[in-house]
Amino acid sequence: MIESERLTRRRIGLLAIAVLLVGGLLATPYRSELIGILGVGFFNTALTLSVPITLAGVGGLYAEKSGVINIGIEGLLIAGAFTSVLVTGISVDAVGAGSAVWLGMLAAVVVSTLGALLFGVICIRYKADQIIAGLAVWFVFLGLAPFFSRVYWGQINSPTVATFSEVPIPVLSEIPVLGRILFTNYPTTYLMLVIVPVAWYVLKFTSFGMWVRASGEHPEALDTAGVNVNRVRYISIMISGALSGIGGSALTLSTVGQFIGQGQTIVSGDGFIGIVAYLMGNYNPLATFGAAALFAGLDAYQVRMQQIGLDIAPELFGAIPYAAVIVVLVLFGYTRIPERAGENYESGDE
Repeated sequence: MIESERLTRRRIGLLAIAVLLVGGLLATPYRSELIGILGVGFFNTALTLSVPITLAGVGGLYAEKSGVINIGIEGLLIAGAFTSVLVTGISVDAVGAGSAVWLGMLAAVVVSTLGALLFGVICIRYKADQIIAGLAVWFVFLGLAPFFSRVYWGQINSPTVATFSEVPIPVLSEIPVLGRILFTNYPTTYLMLVIVPVAWYVLKFTSFGMWVRASGEHPEALDTAGVNVNRVRYISIMISGALSGIGGSALTLSTVGQFIGQGQTIVSGDGFIGIVAYLMGNYNPLATFGAAALFAGLDAYQVRMQQIGLDIAPELFGAIPYAAVIVVLVLFGYTRIPERAGENYESGDE
């Protein structure tokens, strides 16, 4: 009954937001320009922008499902973004642009996974507070990436390197509208479209998925069944690192081909929005993707609004996705987290 009431509240809330958005869009004097933004190119861009958020979110939900809250995902994205550009730039002369970008992404996965493993050792082996350790991971990579950028390139922003090209899928890319949106994309976008359903299947139907869920809900029962709880948690944390590595490389190698170290770096909060996405999606990878696509769509929309030169303050445009995050948190802030998330566990403890 309580769940039903919550679902009803969510539906009413989303409907109210949709009505307000549509009403506001039609009431503004810029309605023709604003509606004109919603073309095929917009949705294709939104899908591309959703990659780092989605992968960060899916990785984060695995870690938290297992009982470890990994808010250091933002830092792992930064590590992936920086490493992918560095390795691509170093290797391009030796292996060519086509192979260099894949090497860059692979290196990003390795570095982000090692960063996540270090976070796991601190939290599991040394039983540190997970929130503080996660913040430390973020701050460390937020400082290290621009520092190494200055050391290697002599400037806080890297030079431009090779990037992935869009790969149209034969036949499917010829489908009107959908072919351009779904089947003419960067390799990292295709990876995301594969990873999300696989993550959902693994979590829901496999033994490992059951262990992950049990590790975050009833670790004693999992321990009694003979499964090493900490090993499950380590693997889950490393999954969050690997996916963050792909997400970070998607930010740099799918579009701009550059690491930007200014401010919050090129990642600019995508890791934190990924956390909101899996909370909004109630720890379901498919729903996490939906939430990430919503945020990415709002971000793409505010960028297009600035590009068409509307006489509105740019700061107001930029606030749109973050205002949406606040609204979502109000509507979905009661998402049930795993019962033992954030708690350390030692075999034999009650």
